[in-house]
Amino acid sequence: MISAPEPELTRIKPVVTAAVRAVVPVAGLRDFFDASFGALARTIAAQRLEIVSPAFGLYHGPDGDPIDIEVGFAVSQAVEPNDTVVNGSLPGGRVARVIHAGGFDELSSAWDGLHAWIWSRGLTPGDERWEVYTTQPSPEMDPADLRTELNWTVGG
Repeated sequence: MISAPEPELTRIKPVVTAAVRAVVPVAGLRDFFDASFGALARTIAAQRLEIVSPAFGLYHGPDGDPIDIEVGFAVSQAVEPNDTVVNGSLPGGRVARVIHAGGFDELSSAWDGLHAWIWSRGLTPGDERWEVYTTQPSPEMDPADLRTELNWTVGG
């Protein structure tokens, strides 16, 4: 469910990221995120990089199982790649954006709503879409308090 009154179209600049990228089965996403954030924290601290945004999950290509995903943070400068963490970027250009309020288990329907909104405007959804986790989850929090920014590149 899209919880914002209306998605918006906006133009953004590309952002430099430190990321972990893999093709992951949907059932393994939680473990992938957990392992990735641990590797990212160690690398970013060791290289004394500044994190300049909340965490993100960038999806490449069509939705499916498995998923081509990149998890990371926008950082102040390029990371020196290692066995796990690589340089990446969040796309620039025109994107459709909406803020989802609620748990992660509701994100699929929020993405479906944003997809329908893009098509209803005569636009074409691009191959890259990403979530920015603006509220850091914790075990004790109410999932209704989570906020996730959904971004989808568009053409047309």
